[in-house]
Amino acid sequence: MGELSWWHWLIVIGVAVLLFGAKRLPDAARSLGQSTRILKAELRAQDGSDAPAPPSAPPQPAAPQPATPQPATDAKPPGS
Repeated sequence: MGELSWWHWLIVIGVAVLLFGAKRLPDAARSLGQSTRILKAELRAQDGSDAPAPPSAPPQPAAPQPATPQPATDAKPPGS
């Protein structure tokens, strides 16, 4: 049921000839071929330019600064 036999293809070709005419059908096929080639070339160019650059060395995490103990002072306001 899902297969297309040669009768189906013959009907599809006949309808295309009736719709487009025998003169315009080769022009339409040529235009479709050119469009397909242009699309493939653009896709190849896009794939080449968008290629990810190899990753550089991973960033080193910042080394934590050792905590230096502050001398204990009395918290008296000046002048008291």
